[in-house]
Amino acid sequence: MDHTGAQILIQSLIDQGVNVLFGYPGGAVLNIYDALYERAGDIRHILASHEQGACHAADGYARSTGRTGVVLATSGPGATNLITGIATAYHDSVPLVALTGNVARDLIGRDSFQEVNIVDISRSVVKKNYFVRDAADIASIVREAFEIAVSGRKGPVLIDFPKDVTAQKVPFVPQPKAVRLPDRAPDADALEKAAEAIRRCERPLIYAGGGATFSDAAGALHAFAKKIHAPVCTSLMGLTSLPADADLNLGLVGMHGTATANMAVANCDLLLAVGARFSDRVASNRAHFAKNATVIHLDIDPKEIGKNVRADIPLNGDVGAALKALDEMLPELRHRDWMHRLLQHKALNALPSARSDGDELNPREVITELHALVGRDAIIATDVGQHQMLVAQYYPFSRPRSFLSSCGLGTMGYGMGAANGAAVGSPGRPVVLFTGDGSFHMNMAELAVAVSNNLKIVVVVMNNRVLGMVHQWQKLFYKGRYSFTEIDRRTDFVKLAEAFGATGFRIEKSGEIRPVLEKALRCDGPCVVDCAIPSGQRVFPIIPPGGKEDDMIYSEEV
Repeated sequence: MDHTGAQILIQSLIDQGVNVLFGYPGGAVLNIYDALYERAGDIRHILASHEQGACHAADGYARSTGRTGVVLATSGPGATNLITGIATAYHDSVPLVALTGNVARDLIGRDSFQEVNIVDISRSVVKKNYFVRDAADIASIVREAFEIAVSGRKGPVLIDFPKDVTAQKVPFVPQPKAVRLPDRAPDADALEKAAEAIRRCERPLIYAGGGATFSDAAGALHAFAKKIHAPVCTSLMGLTSLPADADLNLGLVGMHGTATANMAVANCDLLLAVGARFSDRVASNRAHFAKNATVIHLDIDPKEIGKNVRADIPLNGDVGAALKALDEMLPELRHRDWMHRLLQHKALNALPSARSDGDELNPREVITELHALVGRDAIIATDVGQHQMLVAQYYPFSRPRSFLSSCGLGTMGYGMGAANGAAVGSPGRPVVLFTGDGSFHMNMAELAVAVSNNLKIVVVVMNNRVLGMVHQWQKLFYKGRYSFTEIDRRTDFVKLAEAFGATGFRIEKSGEIRPVLEKALRCDGPCVVDCAIPSGQRVFPIIPPGGKEDDMIYSEEV
């Protein structure tokens, strides 16, 4: 029996194991939505408030569950609204399949209503994209898209469907479920060189990035670090690759990293980078970064190895497989003098206190109190800015895939959609979004999605009435010339929450933190907690752009 292209698409998604997708309907995808109506019992659709929010939700779903996220949007502005979300996933290597509608084939190139060439527009932020010309190709294209999204370095794939193709009737030939293509095995000689360098070193350091988590190699990383007795520092993407309370964990490295992590980079004689790309937020001064160390760079993507920081020993392959191979090649090692030096430094160079000074609200205390209440199982999403860095510094993550944040693209407005996606994908787990008033204003409409779907999400708004991180930079590096960062919005977030159908709370002083957060966590549905943060709160330490560990700033007085 013949099926329409739209019916084939929905069945193909089901065949690929998809049971939820995020989207927003429109004229060019009406055939797809009609087919979705027929299969409502097999695949759940989450209606977003905006296509960008839908894409961030698919992203948050993918990061938290390890499954491929799927997002659907119509042609023209629907498709272009996805681009920021797709680029966010691309920069952070998140597996995503984006489905877009387009005008009928005979209208392509005629400046038709809601026509854009989304294939060309998206080309630089996807692993691959497709323009479907024949409904008979849909099943195989969908299977291939899912295969590409999860194989090698993960990332987004886009499929564009002309409307007449979704109406076209053709025989349906089912395709098998996509599987991850075999990863390239690390070169045996390179492994031996790496093992020998590790045997000989006296001051090793492991630098873990997002690849350590997204390859599901966090367990292998922790076991390997313990075996060779090497401390571990992480990028923002790699935060959850090692429990925060692990003895070997030095914490975040780079611009807002801990003093000890950055000191370790400057003084190590061997640096093993695991699934990390040495971004400018980690290696601000590339020539100086780990300049005294032999650098082993292990990554699934050969293009990343040596791109930003030299790789003395390149190791291209799957992170987990390479770590296990090295583990088998090496005896147990001990570096007691090195670890003693680092732990002593860590004790003497702690982060600023998380406790409030009097009644003034300290965002660090909000973060630590929430962790104390919510437990180890929570999924934490953030937007971008000061609150993001404070969460990275002060929230003690203990489980992989429990931190959702736009780390590469730095997308303000990411958090609410991502929290929605995580709550859909992991029902029963607490989901908390830390956001700033600037970020929340960008995509706060996605709160309606949480309400409509009764998603239990606690939104903590660090409301300092400024664009905090840019405001801080203007203070430190632009002589206090606050150009359009003192936004001073008059938004009442408690009333806003109630208008959306959520519950609203407000915290204005230190003593209110715990009792208000306890109430918020008892809510049956989504709630918003407005935290009145002083605008002068800063994130320290900070390494200035282009600086090195010796240039670290610890306070405004320095």
